[in-house]
Amino acid sequence: MIRRVFTQLLLVLSLMFMAAGAAHAEEYKAGEDYLMITPAQPGGANGKVQVVEMFWYGCPHCYEFDPMVDKWLENKPDYVEFIRIPAIFNNKRWSLHAKAFYTAELLGVGEKFHTPFFDAIHRGGQRMNTPEAIKAFFAKFGVDGDTFDETFDSFAVQSKVRRAADLTKKYGIKGVPSMVINGKYQTGGRQSRTYPRMLKITDALIAREAARKNN
Repeated sequence: MIRRVFTQLLLVLSLMFMAAGAAHAEEYKAGEDYLMITPAQPGGANGKVQVVEMFWYGCPHCYEFDPMVDKWLENKPDYVEFIRIPAIFNNKRWSLHAKAFYTAELLGVGEKFHTPFFDAIHRGGQRMNTPEAIKAFFAKFGVDGDTFDETFDSFAVQSKVRRAADLTKKYGIKGVPSMVINGKYQTGGRQSRTYPRMLKITDALIAREAARKNN
């Protein structure tokens, strides 16, 4: 009996939180604080709200934003599905860094790789603008040269890079860092003006989508 009451109370509180967040989202305006993605892209499935961070390892703003995202992730709701996608424009270095990101992911060292690679570029002054430089960096995680070459140039990595480039266009990304909420909305520095505000806008749009899914 106590467990049932407690469960019902949690449900009520959760719905109240989502309703409050959805109402708060109305304080932000489309075209000013966030942009509508047209046509909307697929978002989270099975009741999840998908949040995508678009970034580039060579971007100093992304480097500054990254620890804020990590902190935000510590308290994200369970129904939020978070994904990082490297943005890709018509620039070889952006594509190269995207290949590095997906190589780390496929080799199972993505979490170990992410922050140190950012640090190497922005604190260590390493440009990481050649496959050889990136290969040497991967050796720090126990990845031998042959394994790196095979993965870095694999069909799987190339497919993921093409997909990232396609989503960069479909999401209407013009700069990074940007946050994409459930394939419907995106907000970046131009709209949010500050990183904490970007996360607040993201939270409000998450709550709006969560409330919609529960109606």
